[in-house]
Amino acid sequence: MRIDVISIFPDFLAPLELSLAGRARDSGLLDIRVHDLRQWTHDRHHTVDDAPAGGGAGMVMKPEPWGEAFDALAIDRPTGDLAGPSLGPAVVIVPTPSGRPFTQAVAAKLSTRPWLVFACGRYEGIDQRVIDHANGRVEVWELSLGDYVLNGGEVAALAMVEAIARLVPGFMGNPESLAEESHSEGLLEYPVYTRPRSWRGLEIPEVLTSGDHAAIARWRQDKAVRRTVERRPDLLHPSRVDGEGELRSARPADAGELLTLQRACWVQEQQANPDVFIPPLHESLADIEAWMQEWAVLVLRRADRLIAAARGRAHGQTWDVGRLMVAPDLQGQGLGRSLLSAIEDAAPPDVTTYELFTGVGSSGNIRMYKRAGYRLVGWGDGGEVPGAVRLTKPRRRPA
Repeated sequence: MRIDVISIFPDFLAPLELSLAGRARDSGLLDIRVHDLRQWTHDRHHTVDDAPAGGGAGMVMKPEPWGEAFDALAIDRPTGDLAGPSLGPAVVIVPTPSGRPFTQAVAAKLSTRPWLVFACGRYEGIDQRVIDHANGRVEVWELSLGDYVLNGGEVAALAMVEAIARLVPGFMGNPESLAEESHSEGLLEYPVYTRPRSWRGLEIPEVLTSGDHAAIARWRQDKAVRRTVERRPDLLHPSRVDGEGELRSARPADAGELLTLQRACWVQEQQANPDVFIPPLHESLADIEAWMQEWAVLVLRRADRLIAAARGRAHGQTWDVGRLMVAPDLQGQGLGRSLLSAIEDAAPPDVTTYELFTGVGSSGNIRMYKRAGYRLVGWGDGGEVPGAVRLTKPRRRPA
């Protein structure tokens, strides 16, 4: 793989000569070339920036040096002194906070391309015409490391190069390590430990020293799922609930659709429990927005439609599960059971019991909860919620 990096601070890219990346360069696995953008300027000050058109703060990188740099590299027809062996057109990557998110999946796609050119911007960014013109010649990927702003594209380029290069066959000494790290299966990596067995009063989990490889695999999978749900529920792979949807934490913009879904679902509950006052039917948008700030809320979206949701909240060592709802036209497909499992996984580590309520007359709900391991512990008007039953389930810990 060939990687070109263009920057006004080429020394910033020195880490590419270190560690595994440096070893890959020495072995010929990677052909990494760093270029100073100023070599394509023609005034005595080597000017690369100018005031923004339309006014405003900061400076913008001029188009002329970038155009000449791409021409010299022959990004669309690799010939000439800087081009080297024919690799086909390059993929130009522009690190920018306004780009699409750079993810492990993006890194995997780029690791299959033979030639990448990173354009490291500075100041307020690169003149948009540079990107537009390059996009007419080759693929241009504008990518963002995250929702924050750096002083320039060099740090992002370093991170992206490392994430991409380590996926190139032959880069990692033990390729199996790629299969068990964060994001490899849409999950964060499980906690890892090494010797000594006891350190400062803290022990390695007993299962990891048991020699039972099946139990260890189950423990690692459980920890990976729990860590992902607690820290990054937005990463949960859609297939964990529904092959054609996106499971993620609720956002403020979901409130209106949650209100609509809630009313549609609890009309059915009212029909099954005609003499019971059902609060969800009487809540306003403001009420929804208020409890979204107090509860952990998961939503399932499919084709730009919010189709299911659930919420959870801890009190003591109990995890209250509530507002489990699935669009009426999609009920009976197992979405409720799957979402119930997902919201259970969102419980903090110290939770020992799950608890939920449903209407006395909601026989279908009660059957589903019993199949999921819940048991009735309170019934009828004498219970905590008039007209509702309370069900609980112990939280099972991995062996």
